[in-house]
Order: sequence, then C-alpha cells, then structure tokens
Amino acid sequence: MRKNWGGWFLIAVHLFAAPLLWTQNTGSSPDQTTQNDGFVEKWLKMAERSQAEQPHWIPAVVTTPARLLQVYRYDIFWQTANNGFTTENYDGNKGIEFIPQRHVEIFLVVPPPYIVHKNPALKDGFGDWSFLLKYRIAAANEQHGNYILTAYLQTILPTGQYKNGNLKTILTPAIAYGKGFGRFDVQGTFGASLPIADEAKIGRAYIWNDAFQYHIAKKFSPDVEVNYTHFEDGPNHGKTQVFITPGLVIGNFHLAKRLGLNVGGGFQVAATHFHVNNHNGIFTIRFPF
Repeated sequence: MRKNWGGWFLIAVHLFAAPLLWTQNTGSSPDQTTQNDGFVEKWLKMAERSQAEQPHWIPAVVTTPARLLQVYRYDIFWQTANNGFTTENYDGNKGIEFIPQRHVEIFLVVPPPYIVHKNPALKDGFGDWSFLLKYRIAAANEQHGNYILTAYLQTILPTGQYKNGNLKTILTPAIAYGKGFGRFDVQGTFGASLPIADEAKIGRAYIWNDAFQYHIAKKFSPDVEVNYTHFEDGPNHGKTQVFITPGLVIGNFHLAKRLGLNVGGGFQVAATHFHVNNHNGIFTIRFPF
C-alpha cells in the first residue's frame, strides 16, 4: 500500500492554521491587546465594513464566490478517471483569503496541493502554486438589493512535481456574480483558462459555473451546482464537459470573536457523454475570521 505522507502533511499544515487564527482572534496578553488596538484591529474593522456592504451567503462547495472573504479553507477532492483509477487532491488549490482593501481580496494557496494517484504508473507529488486577485465592482447587502458583481484573475504557476500540474503558466480572468431572493440565491462565475504559451498544444477552456443555493434554519445551505467547461485547441478541442454537483455546507459556527467554522461536501456526476473524470467527491472545511 502506498503511504500518503504528503497528503497527511498538508492536512496537518492546514488544520494547524486554525489554532493560529484562534490566537489572533482571542489575544490573551497585554502585548497582543496593544497590537490588536493598532494596525491589525484597524485592518479587521475595515474588512468587516467591506463585508457588511455585500450579501452574507455561504460560499458554495465548488463555485468561486463573488463575495470578498476573510477565511482559511482546506479541501480534499477524490476524482475518478475514465480508466477507473482515483486521484486524491489534498488542499484543492485552497488556502487563505483576506481583504487588504475595501474592494479587493487576495487568495493565496500556501503550500500547493499534494496529488496522490492510485495508478501505480504515476508518481505522487505537489501540484501547482497559484493565487487569485478579486476586485468587487458592485454590491448591496440583503437590505439594499442583495446582489454582487466581482472581477477576478487567477494565476497558476507550473511548479508541480512529476507532471502533477500544468505545463505552462495559466491565467484565468473571470466575472463572478450573485443575486439573492430571500432564503434562495444564485452564485456564478464565467471565465477562460488561458495558457501564456503553447496554446495550440495545451488548449484553452471556457468555464461557467452556477450554484443554486437555499438556506435552512441559518446553519444549513444545500445547493446544486452546474459546472460547464468547453475546450478549444489542445487534446480536447471542440468538446464540452458538464457536471451536476449537489452539495451541502453547514455553518457558520462561532468559535471565538471573529473566528467561525463551516464544513461541507459535494458529489460531482457527469451530465455529458464526454468527461475526463466522473463520480468525484469533495470535502471542504473553512475557518472564516
């Protein structure tokens, strides 16, 4: 049996971040209190004001939220390829999201995901490092319209080991949007995955995700997501892949001051004849702060 040391290492690294966030939010010494009254406290209050200006929906399981967030997130993916072998992705290209300025969010993936293959012909290893920059164009909270529109740019750098990643840097410009109607909301994104070189060999993809979410008793947010990808050039030229992803996120549970906890998961099922994998499981845990 192959030992998944890299996956367990990533789990430990990410979950040890929760106590660090707890310490940041509880501060027990005079020195910490003084620090919180300075730069850090001003930053957190600015982030609170920014989030108060937008809807307060729970982020869906898969779809990138248009909302600006302060959260530490860890995901695990189980993807079954057409040949029957399963690949495990520990981290799922997630990490820490923070708001440095009223309309801006930065999303950092540190460390990169660890990829485990059940196929003995493939080597396990760390995947690509990436980051995402969001700019909120317009937003209104539940009392003033309940909508949001955000532009973002994701950059994926080809740092993966043993071909566990992309051949070239990938840029993904996109628009994220959302509209709420009472307990129901729709959250979506539309963008393109564009390699900076070797486009004819790698191909580009147009990606459209929509999540239809309903909120029950303040703590339960089931959703159904439609994940659409159309490929141009590259090995899958002209093909389209669609997944239907039912999911559930539970939370927000209060831990301490600004620190909370959300957990959830989903299951992807291919809705088109063409698909590169199928019957994919997703687990997600988030610590908003």
